[in-house]
Amino acid sequence: MRHAISVYVDNQAGVLSRVVGLFSGRGFNIESLSVAPTLDPAKSLMVITTTGNEQVLEQIKKQLNKLINVIKVVDCADRDYVEREMILVKIKAEKETRAEVLRIADIFRAKVIDVSPKSYTLSLTGDKSKLEGFVEILTPIGIIDFVRTGTVVMEREMQGRRKLP
Repeated sequence: MRHAISVYVDNQAGVLSRVVGLFSGRGFNIESLSVAPTLDPAKSLMVITTTGNEQVLEQIKKQLNKLINVIKVVDCADRDYVEREMILVKIKAEKETRAEVLRIADIFRAKVIDVSPKSYTLSLTGDKSKLEGFVEILTPIGIIDFVRTGTVVMEREMQGRRKLP
């Protein structure tokens, strides 16, 4: 099962490498990783997506909590949250496919962020399934390149505002 884990850490050099080292040293896979400072510049939030059963996830959380610079570990599966990723896609856009690419971009609410005589670069934000559907539909037209961010998550307001540690 796929899990998104929020890890609040001290914003210091070496913390990211210790967290990643924990995963690699124990054979856990990281599907995506997103790290950025919080409103408190002394703290950062890591959002790590990984897969595993409940036993594996429990082991990951226990090991993360043992690290000195880790402040708080939250499994987002236990909460109601919003999840987003972003993708940039450079797609072939010859004369005969330009209108179709723009129509697909409009349907998915993607933005055209760069145009050249033979390609469009599109930006799209959404959940994992929306991005995968977008790539699947564009593949027959001809994807030149794409890059994808890691998952970011935020707890929904209905359960109360997320308190920063």
